[in-house]
Amino acid sequence: MKGKNNWACFLMILAGIVIGGFIGSLFPGTFLNFGQSFGLTSPLVLDLGILVLTFGLTINITIGSIIGIIIAIIIFRFL
Repeated sequence: MKGKNNWACFLMILAGIVIGGFIGSLFPGTFLNFGQSFGLTSPLVLDLGILVLTFGLTINITIGSIIGIIIAIIIFRFL
């Protein structure tokens, strides 16, 4: 992968995650939508008086998104 941009690889993998998750959500009863969700279930709130910060992150990994990542890596290797 000499000469290839790491940001392009990151964006391809991110696109694979999004497209794979979208395809998994289109078929809710199939194995593509099976996965695990982890992260903060309720947001963390930091109240500083004049400024309120709310932190929250939830990641949902499904079989569809994993397949999307694999396809994105294969496509990136051939570009």
